[in-house]
Amino acid sequence: MDFYIKNMVCNRCIMVVQQVFERLGYPPVRIALGEVETAKPLPDETLTELKKNLTGFGFELIDDTKSRLIEKIKTVVIELIRYKKNENIKVNYSAYLESMLSHNYNYLSNLFSDVTGITIEKYIISQKIERVKELLVYDELTLSEIAFELGYSSAAYLSVQFKKVTGLTPGHFKQIKENKRIPLDKV
Repeated sequence: MDFYIKNMVCNRCIMVVQQVFERLGYPPVRIALGEVETAKPLPDETLTELKKNLTGFGFELIDDTKSRLIEKIKTVVIELIRYKKNENIKVNYSAYLESMLSHNYNYLSNLFSDVTGITIEKYIISQKIERVKELLVYDELTLSEIAFELGYSSAAYLSVQFKKVTGLTPGHFKQIKENKRIPLDKV
């Protein structure tokens, strides 16, 4: 049985959700960002307990198909930006989302905008900027290396977009980095 879970955005989230399922006696057959598959369906009382446990950790079980698709879009974007560095360089996001989700991009885009109130493009930019903030805080890469890793055409273009979104230059952000990052599930 497949379950879709909102706010499951990192490997630590996967670990927590896996532990919740295991404690209930239903270890996942497969688990990925936003998705859990069990070998058998959960009884209603266990499903109620699952929802309660997930909510306690800041997760939410998603029931309707449109919400599931929105979460899948978010998951695909987060995975691409954070975990698939080689695929992120010069990727066509609309084609990538179409191929990963087996839906027409116009449908995905309209649904995403209607439900979330922002475009997929703005969501992608906000995720990329959060990743830039993280990399700036780590202080291991130059701005040019960060721009390359995230598929920007240049460090200058990254700087312009960063300032447009945050109101700060990357250099200024680096100087005042405390309390400026946003958790991924809040982006």
